[in-house]
Amino acid sequence: MDLHILDHRLRVTRICKNGLVNFTHPLIKLIFLRKRTRCKFFSLTETPENFTVVLDEEGFKELQPSEHLQVESSVWLPLNVISNGNASNSSQAVGVTKIAKSVIAPLAQQHVSVFMLSTYQTDFILVREKDLAVVIHTLEEEFNIYREVGGEYSAVLSQDVRNGFQKNGKEAPQPTVHPVLIPPNQFCVMSLDPDTLPAIATTLIDALFYSSSPKEGALPSQDLDCIKFFSFSLIDGYVSLVMDTEAQRQFPADLLFTSSSGELWRMVRIGGQPLGFDECGIVAQISQPLADSDISAYYISTFSFDHALVPEEDIVSVTEMLQQHRKEPAC
Repeated sequence: MDLHILDHRLRVTRICKNGLVNFTHPLIKLIFLRKRTRCKFFSLTETPENFTVVLDEEGFKELQPSEHLQVESSVWLPLNVISNGNASNSSQAVGVTKIAKSVIAPLAQQHVSVFMLSTYQTDFILVREKDLAVVIHTLEEEFNIYREVGGEYSAVLSQDVRNGFQKNGKEAPQPTVHPVLIPPNQFCVMSLDPDTLPAIATTLIDALFYSSSPKEGALPSQDLDCIKFFSFSLIDGYVSLVMDTEAQRQFPADLLFTSSSGELWRMVRIGGQPLGFDECGIVAQISQPLADSDISAYYISTFSFDHALVPEEDIVSVTEMLQQHRKEPAC
């Protein structure tokens, strides 16, 4: 398998809901006028608490400093696993499951924090730029590693990034087992021809910026019913959308497309309190047991919480699996 280090330097930001009005214009530009902004990597996800925006340096220039904008201090680099020339290497389990053992678990063992962004097309593993040497050294036995520069890929070896590398000789700490919330929403993972974006502009703007969410502004709790979750990504010309079935009904069915099975997904939301960015092993905590059971999963990290989407038919077994995981004593 090949591991590609993509030619994007990314920032992870949070926009407060009560400050969204200050950013609607630049966000609309980033969605609909990508040639003008020259932004090639853009992702916007709404959760009950806030909006998470992940974007490259060109896109980041569009966001003006504000008390309503919080920027994670690191620069992040997106990694992509390629097998047989494709970004998916399994006809069975898909999404984060296929890279759980080969990428996510080894990085967690080396204390490398990851930020996951699954899309309709592929999965992006974001790592801090300062951790790149450790990432390459950790994964080079499993992967042929290439770095993209100006659209061209060249092989990368650990000796090429030896400066600053410090081998981790310590055992990874036992990760905190975070509580999970499983809302009743049914979700869809879809795509769209970017040329048809203007045709859904009004609907998309309404869904992102004007729709109301239950108990908006309140932290989610176990008595919360459906949660608001809407994710839009425009990355290297490919559009990916994640929304619940209620939101999907607002869009013209003939423009959105999904997998041939038309599968519905349920969400596992990870974290009782905001997770932060420094803790390692959060993604592995969820993806590893799913991989062991060969259950597909999309995984979307946000500024405050993490979210795994699993097939609706597997939600009962996933719930039981995670409950058992919480009961198991720490090693």
